[in-house]
Amino acid sequence: MSTRTPTTPTAVRDAWERVADGFDRYLTPQTMALGEQVISRLDITPGTRVLDVGAGSGALAIPAARAGADVVALDIAPTMITRLRERATAEGLQLTALVGDGTAIALDDDAVDLTVSLNGISLFDDIAAGLAEAARVTRPGGQVALVTMAPLREVEFVAFFIGALRTAGGTLPPGPLPPFRLTDPDVLRATLRDAGLRDVTVEPLSWETEVPSAERYLELALSSNPIAGRLLAGLDPGQRLEVNEVLDGMLRDRAGGDGPAVLHNTLHLGRGTV
Repeated sequence: MSTRTPTTPTAVRDAWERVADGFDRYLTPQTMALGEQVISRLDITPGTRVLDVGAGSGALAIPAARAGADVVALDIAPTMITRLRERATAEGLQLTALVGDGTAIALDDDAVDLTVSLNGISLFDDIAAGLAEAARVTRPGGQVALVTMAPLREVEFVAFFIGALRTAGGTLPPGPLPPFRLTDPDVLRATLRDAGLRDVTVEPLSWETEVPSAERYLELALSSNPIAGRLLAGLDPGQRLEVNEVLDGMLRDRAGGDGPAVLHNTLHLGRGTV
């Protein structure tokens, strides 16, 4: 089975729809703390107009709304938006959640003060188009902020999966996986500058993931991005069993044989002024 990331809007929507329920159940609770960390580093005060592109089910949009921002959350997968609305309603938060394509945002020019994307735009097939739209809808003097992965060796949540896959004889597609196309801070800076942003900065973020078992880890991994399922689908039953066994050993070693394993991850927050 191909591991190539779908590129048409319909294919992208369908791929994320298939993982949306698991994403909301397993991943969003883990990444909410990361979203809170990002929001704490941005200039958000009550009434700040914030657009979250590739919002998933709210790991960043929910903390922004808690901070009093006027939030618009955008995601291509309808189920993600449904789950995000449910989370906001449960907390009594007011925000606007829209289904849409981040390369063709249905907002006017200069509509928001800040556009931010947590592992959203960085996964787009056309990152430049996503950044162009982010800049278009952000007012002059406002900011565009992108959260991206650091190199694979610094993102254990993914590195454990790739290590187990390789041990079991699995293969990876040529070139960097989509989450790792902007891992180099210099490349991230250049990409933001090429989008016409000024005063570009890049800073590290630290995010820890608690994993109680290999089974839960695979639930997280398979829900985090459609490509994980396509990679596993290329394995035979014996190889899939070996992936589980390798992960079980890796996680037990990390946990010291007792309690959940804590995986350490570094990301980058890149931002610039429109």
